Amino acid sequence: MKRKHRLALVAASAIGCAVPGMAQAQTPGEDVAARCAALAGLTLPDTSIASATLVPAKPSETTVAGAVPGHRSFCRVVARVRAEAGSDVGVELWLPIQGWTGVFHGNGSGGFAGTFALGYSGMVEGLRRGFATATTDGGTAPATPLEGDALIGQPRKWRDWGRLSAHAMTVTGKAITRAFYGQDAAKSYYTGCSTGGQMGLVEALYYPEDYDGILVGAPVMNRTWGHAAVLWNYAAANRAPGRLLSEAKLKLLNSAAIASCWKQGHGLAGDRFISDPMACRFDPQVLECKGTASDSCLTKSELETARAFYSGPTDRRGKPLFHGWLPGSEMPDIFGWSFLQTPIQDQPPFGALFKWVFGAKWDWRGFDFARDMARVDAQLGPIVNDVTRGSLAAFAARGGKLIVFHGLADTLVPPGQSIDFFDRHAAQLGGAAKLSQSARLFMAPGMMHCGGGTGPDAFNATLGIPPRPPSDDARHDLFSALIDWTERGQAPDRIVATRFSREEPGRIEMQRPLCPHPQRAVYRGTGSTGAESNFRCESPATR
Repeated sequence: MKRKHRLALVAASAIGCAVPGMAQAQTPGEDVAARCAALAGLTLPDTSIASATLVPAKPSETTVAGAVPGHRSFCRVVARVRAEAGSDVGVELWLPIQGWTGVFHGNGSGGFAGTFALGYSGMVEGLRRGFATATTDGGTAPATPLEGDALIGQPRKWRDWGRLSAHAMTVTGKAITRAFYGQDAAKSYYTGCSTGGQMGLVEALYYPEDYDGILVGAPVMNRTWGHAAVLWNYAAANRAPGRLLSEAKLKLLNSAAIASCWKQGHGLAGDRFISDPMACRFDPQVLECKGTASDSCLTKSELETARAFYSGPTDRRGKPLFHGWLPGSEMPDIFGWSFLQTPIQDQPPFGALFKWVFGAKWDWRGFDFARDMARVDAQLGPIVNDVTRGSLAAFAARGGKLIVFHGLADTLVPPGQSIDFFDRHAAQLGGAAKLSQSARLFMAPGMMHCGGGTGPDAFNATLGIPPRPPSDDARHDLFSALIDWTERGQAPDRIVATRFSREEPGRIEMQRPLCPHPQRAVYRGTGSTGAESNFRCESPATR
């Protein structure tokens, strides 16, 4: 039986299935631990329940980092879905013992996945709201988010990672949820970033019935060329001595880019980030050393590396093949330009994907982009690049709502891909105005990959960076905004993004509005630039 048909039977199999000793609804004095443990006896197609255990409630507490919210008691279920040979998709599900709101909440993973842990911040937020909340390991264990060598020669796992694991999590999670509560979830939401963002877009494009609302950040679009861009950067910095950019040189580049873009009108004086880097042109040539090399200038070799990062992969004649990184992204932070230059187990970051094609002995030094990417795309493109295809038409037709956010200082997933995605689907659905009825994109100036950077990055509680006010305020939290849009028809026209002090936990440094693409936040000309009320959202024509 084909896998999609098998998965379709999972939900049906839970209808009316009674696990011995399990009550369909909790009653006073009921042994909830036994009720939870009874889920281990649940029978579902192609699925085994590895464990079902009760996790006690935990009160909130105050730490040196500030207030840390607690959680309600829940039943933790771990399942394995093995629909075909070579396939083994892990699913973890948290079921609130009391106060379930009737909502199922799916969460994605990151990198090569292989673990449940990257979904936990979203699951904590889902549990706080009373949702039955789930995540998946992407079907790639024993791989880890940064290391995918374990997947060499396993195309079944590549397919689960690229297309099927989130759907397996959703179908299986909903079936277990129904068995536990005795009724179907009334609403379903999905949240995820990076690879988790890709998983969410796959759900919208190919499984439009799975979720009513989907929130994704920095979604991987073109998986093969995304990894190629990271390889391009690594090769530029490591192909010869003297090409690596030190932390001092990265800070120098960043300061120069911000100053240049500010002069062009793409930033504000005093900001440590660029408001509209996609409209800015910055040439690092202005930093070339005129005499002795020092930390206040770039050598010719360092300039070549910087130009390669900005340009992205090109052919032998310099024609662009893929996106480069934007001015303002030159930071030594985690997942910044430093990360892109640093080997992981003696290979480029995320280089394992190329070993899937060329074998375990693949050496990045002999990789020719013009020659070898055709082979990579031919072998892996049909398996892991599904987001570059498909349509949102069915998802939109059933009333589904999609919100995408992307940091403009992202150095792992080029932010221009998200804009290209929206432009493509606007053309398919009859224009940007039509698309905006079901999908909206928010670009975040100064934010890096899924968070961090020098811009305001607190606006999505599912990433573990609680906004302020509390994360159920739809003006300050994209997840709450998605729920409002889905259930009450209130489309988000403005989201308040907050930057908290890194030195004084809880202190707000600044707030700025995020506007739905193609609008941008524009300073009104008076008042503090740290107050979001002093900005308005304007379309390009107005600006």
